[in-house]
Amino acid sequence: MANPKDNTPAQEPQPGAAADIHPLIAARLEKMEELGRHVDLYPYGYDRTHTSCELRDQEEALTASETVVRYPGRIMAKRGTGKTLFVPVWDGEGPIQAYFRKDDLGEEKFRLISKLIDIGDWIGVEGTLFRTRTGELTIAVKDFTFLAKAIRPLPEKYHDLSLENKSRRRYLDLAMNLESRTRFRTRSAILREIRSFFDGRDFLEVETPVLQPLYGGATARPFTTHHNALDMTLYLRIADELYLKRLIVGGFERVYEIAKDFRNEGMDRTHNPEFTMLECYAAYWDYHDMMDLTEDLVRTLAVKFGDEGSLTYGGHEMDFTQPFRRITFMGALAEAVGRDLMPLATDEIAAIAGEKGVELKPGMGRDKILDELFSLLVEPDLIQPTFVMDHPRELSPLAKAHREHEGLVERFELFVAGFELANSFSELNDPREQRRRFLDQKALLEAGDDEAQRLDEDFLQAMEHGMPPTGGMGMGIDRLVMLLVDTNNIRDVLLFPHMRPEDAPGAGA
Repeated sequence: MANPKDNTPAQEPQPGAAADIHPLIAARLEKMEELGRHVDLYPYGYDRTHTSCELRDQEEALTASETVVRYPGRIMAKRGTGKTLFVPVWDGEGPIQAYFRKDDLGEEKFRLISKLIDIGDWIGVEGTLFRTRTGELTIAVKDFTFLAKAIRPLPEKYHDLSLENKSRRRYLDLAMNLESRTRFRTRSAILREIRSFFDGRDFLEVETPVLQPLYGGATARPFTTHHNALDMTLYLRIADELYLKRLIVGGFERVYEIAKDFRNEGMDRTHNPEFTMLECYAAYWDYHDMMDLTEDLVRTLAVKFGDEGSLTYGGHEMDFTQPFRRITFMGALAEAVGRDLMPLATDEIAAIAGEKGVELKPGMGRDKILDELFSLLVEPDLIQPTFVMDHPRELSPLAKAHREHEGLVERFELFVAGFELANSFSELNDPREQRRRFLDQKALLEAGDDEAQRLDEDFLQAMEHGMPPTGGMGMGIDRLVMLLVDTNNIRDVLLFPHMRPEDAPGAGA
């Protein structure tokens, strides 16, 4: 049965008054009405004996013993002659072919499956396994159970889904595309491996608040909401850093969280307003210890999900088995610009940035200009795994001053394939210096930088009770998954990415 190529469900009329119903939906509703006189259209469950993977794994034994199996799934095609029908039935792991014969089912049941049941419907089939002459593993159906009616037709084939519709209607993408289902199964496996990695190193997984009275831990604009019962403004967290550090103060020596964070900022192929972050903190560590941990984690994942520690991303071959390259932030910038920017004043750096093509905005401080220069001139060439170390202090208000170089902090960022994957500090634990840094950020805020850090008095009080030397690291899970499954758009690794309403201008962007 062919389905229409012009299939955009959100634009189709809703099932309702007969005059308003799309002809294809109307035809299915007529079949549904007749089918309902013979079967329960929406039963409460189904006693499955095997998944598609289990049928394939146990084929020899099940075939030899002529075991009757019960297997449910979605009908994805129908082909046959007057008395036989071959139907691929897909569960969550793949297809198994079902073979229907009028002689086995009887005329009435065969009429139901051949005339009234459509592609997209869910059924359970019962029978024994065999191989067809073409080698296809097949169930010879002795009976079947109707499980659910698809009132709307599926796209004729996967390619009828536009890139936008794959993200906007993920359920259709998953229904039509085994590769997509595999990608999201891989994402879950990556998260399990990360948890196993940290659990095996005596880190405690914790949960911290999503709704916060004061956002912090990163430089970003927040989403704002109002709590009616408390009559107070709250923010969706932009990072969980400050709460995790409170736990270090409280005596937990190693903690980590895999958390949803939210930033009210632009969207592109590596940014979504809602995203998943890994953050971890360890007492008595510094950023060198965190660098070793991060390299170990990423290499472990590359070995498990790549090709023996090698990955291909965007046509680039990357080797994670060798020690990661280590460069300094200002050194890389000096090489790209042709001079050392560290001793220059803000206006001099701004002039150089303008010449290089950086878009200068009102309120941009020295830190922002340096960061934009680095993003433009250095980041795109950081393909092999590279630690960028020792950033200017203004860029890192929560990092400890560098023990050897004035004006720098002990920080690293991990870059792979031209984008940032992780960020780490030797964490600032002097509450007086932290207060000064917060006040510096407040000045930037008042000057027009709406992404500057807010002064968090409660966090300062926690630090004043004493925080031991601590190393911290944050890693973007969505970007990590992009790297490991080789996709260049964050939408491909988010089940339900945020998108403009379909009727909004530029909705396809």
